[in-house]
Amino acid sequence: MMSRIQQINEFLIMTPGDPFLSHALALEYIKSGEPLQAKTIFEMLLTAHPDYVGSYYHLAGLLANMGEKETAVEWYEKGIEAAKKAGDQHALRELQSALEELIY
Repeated sequence: MMSRIQQINEFLIMTPGDPFLSHALALEYIKSGEPLQAKTIFEMLLTAHPDYVGSYYHLAGLLANMGEKETAVEWYEKGIEAAKKAGDQHALRELQSALEELIY
């Protein structure tokens, strides 16, 4: 039986660059205890799709958990700008709240 990571990778072969699948793959790497893999995928995803707002929250949170506070702050700030640009008020509130919690 294929793991979720293997399944998502198979789907990515069929539809390379799909931001939803890349996001899902990064989350699976977090669940499987492979944060560096997740970090790399999130960074590639957001470089290719800077409007994929939900990934900023997860990447910044991952970085904060890895002890990379300054980098996490930078990604939260980028996510806040992306959420404003997209008009996504829900994501904007979540990102602002997470950033405030990290800073204060």
